[in-house]
Amino acid sequence: MKLFIILSLICCVMHAQTNENKNFLTIHKSETFNVQGYLQFGSNLVAENNLFWNLADVPELDYDSDTQWLENYAKPGIGFTFLRGKSKASKLYGKFSLVWSSTLGTDAFDEGDTGRTTIEEANIGYKFSLNETSSLDLSVGAQELKLGTGMLIANGGVSGFERGALKFGPRKAWEMTAVGKFKSKNLNITGFYINPNELPSNDTENEIVGLDINLYKSANQYIGLSYINVVSSNAPYPKAAPGGDGPPEITFGAREDLNALNFCGKSYPFKNRMKDLFTAIDFAYQWNSRIDLNAWGGRAQIGYDLTKVKWRPTLMLAYQIFSGDDPNTSDIERIEPLNYEETPNERSQGTKT
Repeated sequence: MKLFIILSLICCVMHAQTNENKNFLTIHKSETFNVQGYLQFGSNLVAENNLFWNLADVPELDYDSDTQWLENYAKPGIGFTFLRGKSKASKLYGKFSLVWSSTLGTDAFDEGDTGRTTIEEANIGYKFSLNETSSLDLSVGAQELKLGTGMLIANGGVSGFERGALKFGPRKAWEMTAVGKFKSKNLNITGFYINPNELPSNDTENEIVGLDINLYKSANQYIGLSYINVVSSNAPYPKAAPGGDGPPEITFGAREDLNALNFCGKSYPFKNRMKDLFTAIDFAYQWNSRIDLNAWGGRAQIGYDLTKVKWRPTLMLAYQIFSGDDPNTSDIERIEPLNYEETPNERSQGTKT
């Protein structure tokens, strides 16, 4: 039996993107130049029992499967926007933020009483109009980037271990990016280079490029396709032992040259009485001829938004399936999650079981 308890309090989230708090932490505001402060912080008390099932029964590991710990983090930042031109249709913008995180006690990976302060965002960009319906947005630096629902590309930063805050995972921004976004009405095309903000103790030097194309009507109606290529990486891959007899073989640098296609879509197909019923799908196919990798994974959802109920909850049924390495073949079939979205309502259905 596994017991998993989290008492989490995100104490405050403050930014300038909603009407309710658009003036909060505003440092300067004029017709052409705005400076905005940002602040997010939280505390998280976790208790877990029987972690990794029988791992504690291995004497040489000296592992305690029952543990409790307290996580804390704070993310302060500042950003600016400078509007240009007579119509103010073009803008220069930038943002800088830090993350402080800590863990008191011992977490699920036997790390504790540790923490770090790191740069989260440090970027600058320029967005300008091409015509009445089209725009181009170019940016560089440390910033967030998520493709589709985040099945493969979402979390650019790594938390936990020496940085603390394992469950919160407050780091989202990539360490370095170069991103170009073209928008014309509902059509969005994004080309990117991204380098994740990895742990100093486990930096596998990943560099990723790709292209994302989507038709985005709203947050609840979209269809998109992404192509991803890992141009550089030292990340190791496990390969199942022949016939499943024995420990897996570890191949270092196996992620390099990985290619992936990721399709996603969501729609509300009905009207009138069934207008709040939605369907959604994610699917990814990966290949790497250098190491004979072919893998796939996906998720299907059907749900209903209770729009007439307070807080607008959603009832949803989801089915997820991912390929794993077959010990009876010489190929690798294990799907690579890359920098996926780990929140329970996205990819994760359970951890450390």
